[in-house]
Amino acid sequence: MTVGQADTWAVLGGGILGQALALRLQKAGKRVTLIEAAPELGGLAMAQQVGGITYDKFYHVILPFDKRTLALLDDIGLGDDVEWRSTRTGFFSDGRLMPLNGALDYLRLRSIGLVTKMRVAYLLMAAGRIRDGAPLEQISVQEWLTRWCGQAGFERLWRPLLRAKLGDNASRASAAFIWSSIRRLYLARQGVQKVEQLGFVKNGGYARILNALRDTLTARGIEVQTNTPVSRVFGSAAGVCVETPSGRQVFQNVVSTLPTKANLAVCEGLDAEEKNRLDGVVYQGIICASVVLDRPLAGYYLTYLTDEALPFTGIVEMSALTGTDAFDGKTLVYLPRYVAQDDPYWAQSDEGIALQFIDALRKVHPDVASTDVLDIKVSRVREVMAVPTIGYRENAPQSVTSVPGLYFVNSAQIIDGTLNVDATLGVLDEAMAKLELGRTKAEARPAA
Repeated sequence: MTVGQADTWAVLGGGILGQALALRLQKAGKRVTLIEAAPELGGLAMAQQVGGITYDKFYHVILPFDKRTLALLDDIGLGDDVEWRSTRTGFFSDGRLMPLNGALDYLRLRSIGLVTKMRVAYLLMAAGRIRDGAPLEQISVQEWLTRWCGQAGFERLWRPLLRAKLGDNASRASAAFIWSSIRRLYLARQGVQKVEQLGFVKNGGYARILNALRDTLTARGIEVQTNTPVSRVFGSAAGVCVETPSGRQVFQNVVSTLPTKANLAVCEGLDAEEKNRLDGVVYQGIICASVVLDRPLAGYYLTYLTDEALPFTGIVEMSALTGTDAFDGKTLVYLPRYVAQDDPYWAQSDEGIALQFIDALRKVHPDVASTDVLDIKVSRVREVMAVPTIGYRENAPQSVTSVPGLYFVNSAQIIDGTLNVDATLGVLDEAMAKLELGRTKAEARPAA
């Protein structure tokens, strides 16, 4: 057993949040150990190899107002390597692929009538200007959208788009979910030209970010333990104990960035209310195919889909943002499917999903031949996004626990936003003051 020393902190989970937290604690003068179960740090931001390309396993972009993300990139020396580009958007409905990049494109949509279009447009403008989404947490997303856009607008437009992110959990979500999504889009399209600006880190995307983070952690004296799954976390007179296959370590404080179900499984001594909060979080998972083609699609970074027969819920042509030079002239496309925990797709093989997804891609882009597909790889993660259910603010997991020195900080604590790296880092901003308060509680712990 390793006995903890004064001001020692462990961070469980080596995703972007865990690494950013470790850096914050180190700057505050703490001795920090970062513990990750996987062989490498990164979590959802990890890179993969597919078709001779090494790039993000799941798609990520940076928006101009992602101040926390940009500050982190500055801190690790990549602030000047963010490249900004304008993007185009597509819309596939009733078997037709159309552009959706401005008012004229919107008016040309055939899937909804003129009156509904006017109602939807007014909603987008009004929602983009709402600053406080707390009142919307008490209304279901279906009720709110139907009130604004009518039943036809909800059925023809919003219900398929909600499926893209929430699947069968759409009926459980509050209106705050769609409000935060609309507001993020609204802010991204500010400026004279109202053109969406998206950013990415040149020469590698999040692979470069993770490499720079790892170098920064090492340079600042933070101990990094990979291949170290945590089996138990519990309090003792000596401190907070963390058990792994290599033994037991004791720290003055432990902050877990793991998903709520993992915290519930390994953290002992929590009270009934804390367990109920952790168990009550409804997670949405993702199954995502990364496809490498030897030709571009339509040049839309994002294509919205309203055809519910398609097995994926959107098309993200990453090379439409980065350019094909980043991928040796090839095209990188993501085909995501957001799924509930009981979705039958979890039981399907990667090979079966790949075949279905490529066949469906040809329905949107009939000119894609089988010889155009150079490679495809399927990735899946069960606990990606906590669904903002009705009244979520009052029931979300809290940072401070009843176990002295044990804290929870994870993306399930995102209240006023939709899941993205910047919103996750915002959770860290909210938690830091509570972690500082925790020093007094930990210091008051009786000695062993």
